[in-house]
Amino acid sequence: MKIAVTYENGNVFQHFGHTEAFKVYDVEDGKIISSEILSTGGTGHEALAVLLSDKKIDVLICGGIGGGAVRALEQQGVELMAGASGSADAAVEAYLKGELENTGANCDHHGEGHHHGEHDCAGDCHKEDKPTGKNMGKTVRTHYRGTFNDGTQFDSSYDRGEPLEFVCGAGMMIPGYDAAVAEMEVGEIKEVHLMPAEAYGEADPNAIFTVNLSDLPGAEELEAGQRVYLQNAIGQPFPVVVTAKDETTITFDANHEMAGKELNFTIELVEVKD
Repeated sequence: MKIAVTYENGNVFQHFGHTEAFKVYDVEDGKIISSEILSTGGTGHEALAVLLSDKKIDVLICGGIGGGAVRALEQQGVELMAGASGSADAAVEAYLKGELENTGANCDHHGEGHHHGEHDCAGDCHKEDKPTGKNMGKTVRTHYRGTFNDGTQFDSSYDRGEPLEFVCGAGMMIPGYDAAVAEMEVGEIKEVHLMPAEAYGEADPNAIFTVNLSDLPGAEELEAGQRVYLQNAIGQPFPVVVTAKDETTITFDANHEMAGKELNFTIELVEVKD
């Protein structure tokens, strides 16, 4: 069996149609025996479904996905497990244990009908100039520990017991992480401090928006602090957090949860593959 997961920075990437890579797992007897990173080459929904079929993928695990993409996957005979989040490896393990639930085409509580064209991929589609270095374009494996300025740890591959694998410079990582790894030697450990522009960008005030409850069926059930999915004008789902709600309106924040934050990483280059 082959399982593909929409992939970014060790986690399940939340926009199927925008994913730049899949992590593909080979599974035998219910256990992962190997994995690799597969670049999508910037293809769209239907082409992604064909790509997965061509690579003999049996199951796709992803976050948000629209109805058109669901139908394309069905036509290619790829089983869908949508609505996953967090660690890609953990999502695959949950699937193998029968603990992963498929949400199908998801706009979370709202159904598929909502479109909010002004907020296409709001907050996390920034692109930066790619760094240069001898590791650019190569598949690398790194261990890392990420902390905020107050020392609070937000992520660690050491805790998971497996290095993070990605293609350096392919846009799978935040710009500052790519730049740090680009010139590293195998076995080297580097400490980096990243400003928001090198990480997830500054918080965009335009990514905070308010809509009428009457325009969003099901929104009356939501509460402040919930993370849900909306759809943009072309049907792409994107995650938002409910920040406020009153009797007539609800306010969402589509910024990445790390937007505006300075991040610190301890990075260890474990392997560079040719």
